[in-house]
Amino acid sequence: MTKHIYIYSPSSAVRDKAAFRRGVARLKKLGHEVEVDEAALASHMRFAGDDETRVAAIHRAAASGADVALISRGGYGLTRILPQINYKALAKAVERGTQFVGLSDFTALQMALLAKTGATTWAGPAVGEDFGAEAGPDDIMEACFDDLLLGQGEGAGWRLPTGDAVAIKTVAGPQGGTGAEAGFSLKPGVLWGGNLAVLGSLIGTPWLPEVRGGVLFLEDVNEHPFRVERLLTQLLRTGILDRQKALVLGQFSNYRLVPHDRGFKLATVVDWLRTQTRVPVLTGLPFGHVPTKVVLPVGAKVRLEVEGRDAFLLWAHAH
Repeated sequence: MTKHIYIYSPSSAVRDKAAFRRGVARLKKLGHEVEVDEAALASHMRFAGDDETRVAAIHRAAASGADVALISRGGYGLTRILPQINYKALAKAVERGTQFVGLSDFTALQMALLAKTGATTWAGPAVGEDFGAEAGPDDIMEACFDDLLLGQGEGAGWRLPTGDAVAIKTVAGPQGGTGAEAGFSLKPGVLWGGNLAVLGSLIGTPWLPEVRGGVLFLEDVNEHPFRVERLLTQLLRTGILDRQKALVLGQFSNYRLVPHDRGFKLATVVDWLRTQTRVPVLTGLPFGHVPTKVVLPVGAKVRLEVEGRDAFLLWAHAH
């Protein structure tokens, strides 16, 4: 199974070049044809080249004919250049079979492409932090990426925290699902979302898709729970959250609580949010800035099912 993988840098400059080289080597060792963009290691201030350089890299990725266009890393920089991107060219690349894959800052490009064209991309790994991890790639991440390459991905499943099933079963019925003591099933809706802070920065712009009856998934890194709550409150007060079938929270990693939080933590945020909306709020999705991550089709229709503490996002039969 040899696939053509095109690696490019649309956001921050690659600082950990050793991880980048390990990631490229790992993908080659797996038998893939790896093409590295000419500006993948460019550096301008904190960015992977100036704005024009990164726009050109995105367009080269779209024109590459690759099976997968994979980002080197996230960081910051895409929101600066959203007006300059040729979304029709990216959508045509998707139609020809190129799968755009990434996370973190890449959320901005995914949301903009979905808003402008409806094209599906994939929330998934990056070269450096995932394939280039010093301890080696996570087995689950790699298996999910292989499923994408083979066109065999049908869904993602995970185990809900103990309190989730109890908290959500009382609100599942009005969302169009079939309520049951052991769980529920929601009618298909568009899967969208990604990094919470990036998505929040797009509210009120032409680059945020207007999704109704969707399944919104969110993750973040380096954000204290009070910042997470502030961003979620923005989604709540603008009505975006209440227009969805469900909210699925992934991993919120690498933050530090302090003594004056006095018990305020991420679980506090989730508990409070559930008192503010009738939309089911699920947690524990294995996606985010963590080694173990699934690969998710952003813009595709998915079905969300809960059976006791087992949750499933299914897309094989949702298109």
